[in-house]
Amino acid sequence: MESWITVVIICGIYLAITLAMGIIPGLKVSDSVTGFVAGDRSMNLLILYFVMGASIFSSFAFLGGPGWAYSRGTAALYIIAYGTTGMIPIYFFGPKVRRLGEKYGFVTQAEILQDRFNSTSLSALLAILSIIVFIPYLTLQMKGAGYVLTTISNGVIPQWLGAGIAYLVVLLYVYFSGVMGVGWTNTFQGIFMMVIAWFLGLYLPYKLFGGVGEMFTQIAQSDMSVMLQAPGLNAAGEPWSWWGYSSAVVVSAVGFSVWPHLFMRAFAADSDRTMKLTAVLYPTFQLFLIPILIIGFTAILAYPGVTPADTILPHVLTQLDLPVIIIGLVCAGTLAASMSSGDAILHSAASIGVRDGLDHILPDRWKTDQKERYLIRLLVIVISLVAYYFAVISDIPIVNLLLGSYGGVAQIFPLVFCMFYWKRANGYGAVSGLLGGVAATIFFLLYPELRPFPLHEGIYGLIINISLLTGVSLLTEPEAQERIERYTNA
Repeated sequence: MESWITVVIICGIYLAITLAMGIIPGLKVSDSVTGFVAGDRSMNLLILYFVMGASIFSSFAFLGGPGWAYSRGTAALYIIAYGTTGMIPIYFFGPKVRRLGEKYGFVTQAEILQDRFNSTSLSALLAILSIIVFIPYLTLQMKGAGYVLTTISNGVIPQWLGAGIAYLVVLLYVYFSGVMGVGWTNTFQGIFMMVIAWFLGLYLPYKLFGGVGEMFTQIAQSDMSVMLQAPGLNAAGEPWSWWGYSSAVVVSAVGFSVWPHLFMRAFAADSDRTMKLTAVLYPTFQLFLIPILIIGFTAILAYPGVTPADTILPHVLTQLDLPVIIIGLVCAGTLAASMSSGDAILHSAASIGVRDGLDHILPDRWKTDQKERYLIRLLVIVISLVAYYFAVISDIPIVNLLLGSYGGVAQIFPLVFCMFYWKRANGYGAVSGLLGGVAATIFFLLYPELRPFPLHEGIYGLIINISLLTGVSLLTEPEAQERIERYTNA
């Protein structure tokens, strides 16, 4: 039997175990929207840590991270820079969100923002924005799964089929179990990925260079030494400016804390203490990004010219004389990275689409727990198919997909901040700021040559966003004092 068949069988066993672990926990929660979306608000520290932490270890980390280190050098360190700071805001507003959700029944980000700013228009806009930024994020995960299975099978399994197989498993356990399926599979996948990451990060430099230090020494002494010079290279292979690097870190850190699928986990926490401890412990996940990036640096001298760069990890595995079982476990770990983010994104996108979008236009007879849960499940299928379509036809690099999404989602941050910390902010200002910020972000994304400075497009969006939010709020009537105090005193 050919070795690639053995590797595929190991990945198949992993997918079967994941499916079982995803479906069984869903049998223990209530048959309600709160059970499906927020797990009856019962997530303990262990599950919440891995649910939120596994979102780092996505295709972005296991494939995009090494791809950036391999093709852009120290530019990849921006991932660690924003990951260590992105959870700081959640430490402060996460417990407030949890308490308000428990008291008033909120289960999505847009629901709580709609209540604070008294605006159904804002809720609908947030639903649309969330799904728009989630689609490329989910597409990223599917492309990653496809890359892995295609590479390890030497092209026998095409990318479209590889992505389809992995995400059929995700679709099934998200459909049947909701957030608890996501929680338990993320815990299993998170532990699995940690072990795989450190094994590869230490073994590959030792195998090819004699150790991590010797690897970096040889790169520094070669004609590729530019890869070790901060802040690294840009997408064109030229030195990345500090403007671009720093603004990418800022936008990513700001957007990180308000990603709807991370934000919504506050509603699932079982206590304020769990929420705060998760925020404090979360940066420890960055320790497991270090070996991931080392993998990319390892290949700079050993395997030049590999394209696309996002496939460098599976490419290296196929070139080394590793035991078949080890290759199979590593590939399963890479699939885990893709699926552990994809399931959370898919679940959140469908929940937001129904609770914050369709609920505003559906007749009252559809607004029951049973029917809402049915609609969320239906939207899980629809969103999966849309993302799968883009995963099959798109050739945009994995990290670029995510970095582009961050510019849009970062526009939610001023609203969340003002929800708790600026009493004068109102619905008119929130809607104006969000629309203006997103419009500016899209404009400078499409026309980068018009940027006054080489900053990430999301920075220009935030400037417009904050200006409009502040100006329009001051020029219009404030919200009712009782509503404002509900949040400022939370």
